[in-house]
Amino acid sequence: MIHFGSISRKQFLQDYWQKKPLLIKNALPNFICPLSPDELAGLSCEEEFESRIITGSIKNNLWSLNNGPFNEDIFSKLPENDWTLLVQGVDRYISNIYNLINEFDFIPRWRFDDIMISFASMGGGVGPHYDHYDVFLLQGLGSRKWLISTKDCSPDNYLDNIPLRIMETFHEEVVWVAEPGDIVYIPPKVAHHGISLDKECITLSIGYRSYSAQEMAEQLNLTRNKKLEEYFVDPIWTSNLQPAEIPQIVIEQAKSFLNIDYLSEEQIGCFITKLDSEDERRLNDFINYEINEKLEFGTTYSLNPLCRIAYQHLKNKLMVFINGEVFKCSNINEQTVIDFCNKRQLKVNHKNHIFAEQLMALSFIKENI
Repeated sequence: MIHFGSISRKQFLQDYWQKKPLLIKNALPNFICPLSPDELAGLSCEEEFESRIITGSIKNNLWSLNNGPFNEDIFSKLPENDWTLLVQGVDRYISNIYNLINEFDFIPRWRFDDIMISFASMGGGVGPHYDHYDVFLLQGLGSRKWLISTKDCSPDNYLDNIPLRIMETFHEEVVWVAEPGDIVYIPPKVAHHGISLDKECITLSIGYRSYSAQEMAEQLNLTRNKKLEEYFVDPIWTSNLQPAEIPQIVIEQAKSFLNIDYLSEEQIGCFITKLDSEDERRLNDFINYEINEKLEFGTTYSLNPLCRIAYQHLKNKLMVFINGEVFKCSNINEQTVIDFCNKRQLKVNHKNHIFAEQLMALSFIKENI
């Protein structure tokens, strides 16, 4: 997992997560970018991937946006400098990108959203902006200068008449340079602007979901007194939390946030594992077009990257949630189920093959490649 240098993982969770940005030098020592620029460009030409090309810089604030899928011709027509290619959800299809998320399992895995990968030419970037979610910006190739600011992070501070959310007023408070293996952590509502310092610069954005009061109330069928624009704040995670575990403190924090007296384990478990519409479409396509292989004893299978899984283990009762629904597994050894939830892998044997068959029948697992 990530090396935090002079601070501990516990200190990061207490003092930085959702509070303040951090440059983590050499967070993943000897890190080698898992995709080349040409490979990333190739993905942007495929329909499965959501991709964008942004050109422009803050020198003149002339920005343009093109949405993929692209073809090879577009890359030959791009300017030499000041452009960026972004490809969303690469972890859904590329196994070594999906496995990279294991490095971040000190944050509950059900909080994870996706990995976006960007390639930038010299001077390329997407402009100063802020988000409502958490992101780890892992430098994969080349160097990138990051300008960080907590000032003027408000919805009325955006440029008009451009197809991007770029801040009109941006005053950097901190400047960092990230090199391969370095990570910049950005919490919600902290403005950041990344500028490529090389002709070839790749950054991997490991993003985490944000829950607005409006989204939570609608999904949970609740009425609430919170303002629509407020966002749920995580409890302080403990350093020994299991990746797929939903601690009771999450439910208590959600009740307080939504100003309600009761919220069940089932409600919160189904909410946090529910797929967004795009992943639901992708999973349905997989179910419709993929032929489930026959289970082989001794073979290791992984949770389908399109799936979301979590569990609660309270008062000797185990509840498992997959893709927004309760997964019934009372006939399966509890430790087997918990291990699968946390490790997202299952090596089939005579003791767990019934569990594996259940998962396979629903297209929840795939053979490791």
